[in-house]
Amino acid sequence: MSDLASRECIPCRGGVPKLEGADLARLYDELGGTQSGWAVVDDHHLEREFRFPDFKTALEFTNQLGALAEEQAHHPDIHLAWGSVTVQIWTHKIDGLVEADFIYAAKASQLPR
Repeated sequence: MSDLASRECIPCRGGVPKLEGADLARLYDELGGTQSGWAVVDDHHLEREFRFPDFKTALEFTNQLGALAEEQAHHPDIHLAWGSVTVQIWTHKIDGLVEADFIYAAKASQLPR
C-alpha cells in the first residue's frame, strides 16, 4: 500500500468532480487493487467485508471504524453482522468517489483486528 494511509481526508464541499477512468484506477492501484480486499463497485463506491471470529470482535472493529470516521470527518456506511463488518465508502455530496474515500479505506485497512 502506498502512503494513502498517512494522508488526511479532506472534506468534500460539493462541486468536485467524481473520480473516473485513469484517476480512479490509479488510486485503486495505490490502495492495493484487488489484493487490498477492497472492490470498486459500479465506479460509485468502495466496498470491503472484514471477517471476525465472533460478534464481539466485529462490534469492537465497528467502533474503531466509527472513531476513525469522526477523526477524519469522513463517514462510511457500515453493516455489522455476526462475524463480519461490511464497509461501503463514497462521498455523498457528489454521489461518487474522491481521493478521501481511498484514504479512509487505507486507514481502515490498518486498524487492528
